[in-house]
Amino acid sequence: MATAVSILPAQQLAVLNEAYRQAVARKRLKAMLAAAAFCAVLLVAAVGAEVNLHTLFSYFGNFVGYFDRILTLDSGARVWTSPAEWFWGWKKWLRMLGETLLISYVGTLIGAVLAFALNFLAAQNTSPSAWLRFTVRRLLEFARTVPGIVFALIFVIAFGLGPMAGVLAIAIHSTGALGKLFAEIVENADMKPVEGIRSTGASWLSCMRFAVLQQVLTGYASYALLRFEINVREASVMGFVGAGGIGQEFVVAIRKFYYSDVSAILVTIIVTVFIIDISTGWLRARLFGKETRR
Repeated sequence: MATAVSILPAQQLAVLNEAYRQAVARKRLKAMLAAAAFCAVLLVAAVGAEVNLHTLFSYFGNFVGYFDRILTLDSGARVWTSPAEWFWGWKKWLRMLGETLLISYVGTLIGAVLAFALNFLAAQNTSPSAWLRFTVRRLLEFARTVPGIVFALIFVIAFGLGPMAGVLAIAIHSTGALGKLFAEIVENADMKPVEGIRSTGASWLSCMRFAVLQQVLTGYASYALLRFEINVREASVMGFVGAGGIGQEFVVAIRKFYYSDVSAILVTIIVTVFIIDISTGWLRARLFGKETRR
């Protein structure tokens, strides 16, 4: 190509070079305009969100200082120098962490079952009617749009403090999130088996059972496991409003300035999430027939 260009007449070569330079200049101008527009939008958003860089840098030391305090025992020593004193309440914390895991498990299970029941009605290629699909989709959107902690607060007011509020909140939010994911899996399924089964006079339910479900079941299980991992973190935060679990003990430690307890509970939650993340990741990889690469 270079040889072919080099043997062109000088006048024609100059025209090509000029066209190339103009194309490069236009591309650079577009990139600069896009960068300028991005910076302008970012600046407007920062002003609207009242982001103050002076305040950020002036009080950044408080942020670092807080971590310094939560890593210090009442005696003044670092927490890792005395693990027994640092994790003095490990029995109570593990019991409450177990409650958090149960809240997440039951809520995820209920949400997965409801999402399984509704997703075929929400998928465009399997819903029996347009009005039913519209209704179910709006219902799922409402369930996943309202934050789980808002549902938890509502249920705490309705049913009182305790795990029940957390289970109901996670169940509703999981129904909306999993329902959308399940419906998207169904919409990507091969519909030829459905047409074949329908041609035999089978009912809509039979078509879903024998033609669609076999294609999407693995994806359902994978997303349900992923949702359980997410819900463990959700359940930990829901304890802030009294919905049970270790979050209740965590917010008490924060409000009473039990700094070392804050770090101990944080470590407990983080380690638990790490273990669940690794376990569910391994299970998801196995479901898809892949080797674990963790």
